[in-house]
Amino acid sequence: MNDDVHLNDDVHPDVADLLTLVPADFAGGERIDWDAAEAALGTRLPSDYKSVLDVYGMGDIDDLVLVPALPSSIPAYADFHMATQTAELHILWESGRGIPGVTLGPEALLPWGTGMNANETGWLMNDPDPDRWPVVAWRRHHSGQAWALFECGMARFLTRMMRGEFEECPLGHESLWNRTGTFVSWREQGRRYVAGLDPKTGEPDPFAGMYPVDEAAWTPRVSAQP
Repeated sequence: MNDDVHLNDDVHPDVADLLTLVPADFAGGERIDWDAAEAALGTRLPSDYKSVLDVYGMGDIDDLVLVPALPSSIPAYADFHMATQTAELHILWESGRGIPGVTLGPEALLPWGTGMNANETGWLMNDPDPDRWPVVAWRRHHSGQAWALFECGMARFLTRMMRGEFEECPLGHESLWNRTGTFVSWREQGRRYVAGLDPKTGEPDPFAGMYPVDEAAWTPRVSAQP
């Protein structure tokens, strides 16, 4: 496990459960200024989400990309964060007419995950307490409604999906349905990429060397937050 990751009693219980399925062996070790993040977003954030980012750092669980609250110190991901991803989620909500029975508009959505063949996950900010926000998902190519609501938090949503505890796959992609994934931080992915390895698996990349590698794009900026 990354030496910068310190598991203690502050780890959210749902995140402790997630760790039994997805170890933090390739954690990023970022220290996120949550006061600054919440001030920038204009809202408090769910405690399990903050615990996920504190334990794992910024990165991906297989093809699921976790959306950070603040820009990453890695230049390649500097423009990928909640503020830049929110507009797309709002457009999808408006174009898909939202969820039947939910009267809140797109401004009540905040993203926390993307990827898995263009599936999007976020929260419906329908309560003053962010720990009571349900998860919403836009499911590309799903057999049911494009939008769905799940009465659980982010970490619990992930564990329930990986254990197959929903009636059906909650997303339009089954890569994490009833199976676990591997978390790899963006920092570790960058190290692998520069070394000529597959960023996701760490195995030798047969295409390494075919294209120039911008090492600076994968080198964390020391002065950036987080």
